[in-house]
Amino acid sequence: MTDLTDLRLSYQKGDLRRENLKGDPHVQFQLWLEQSLTSDMPEPYAVTLATADDAGRPSARTVLLRGSDEQGLVVYSNYDSHKGRDLKLNPQAELLFYWPQLERQVRVYGRVERVSEEESTEYFHKRPRESQLAAHASDPQSAPIASRAELEAKFSALEARFPEGQPIPRPEFWGGYRLLPAAWEFWQGRPNRMHDRFEYLPAAEGWRITRLMP
Repeated sequence: MTDLTDLRLSYQKGDLRRENLKGDPHVQFQLWLEQSLTSDMPEPYAVTLATADDAGRPSARTVLLRGSDEQGLVVYSNYDSHKGRDLKLNPQAELLFYWPQLERQVRVYGRVERVSEEESTEYFHKRPRESQLAAHASDPQSAPIASRAELEAKFSALEARFPEGQPIPRPEFWGGYRLLPAAWEFWQGRPNRMHDRFEYLPAAEGWRITRLMP
């Protein structure tokens, strides 16, 4: 067994103080997201999406954030995928952003709903043509498939069905989910594991911000 017990970093890149936090967690998130986008970090918009089924079995995977505003945070998927089935049975989830170059992470919890058909279609047609074809080819997502060759044959058949220049319709089984934040947590790594953590929870007016133990 590989011994990992002596592997650790001491986080030194910043601190997080109550007086420096924005009163609105979305504003604070946008600030950190913009800083991550200008850092030397691959895909800082990648995020872990954690769901659970109706029996409470958890499941997590990495997806890409494709929208963030006052309403919530948006990701896209096949509605019949594993995560899609979880969200149909149990429409709540958590997102976890981890930005190691900045020694930061953000957690967001809330209820999940589908975005509108119009919003899903608009984003689908912004995707590269090959990604549009792949959305069709990978259905039913998460289901077993015999071989890579079978998957590539499905993709080739779709290329022939929708030749270059012909619009590719958004499949009905594919679209967006919006997480409606009910709780946020901002974490900044500090030396000696004495990290800074702040939680935002809804209050009568705005959000209540609380420092948490590391």
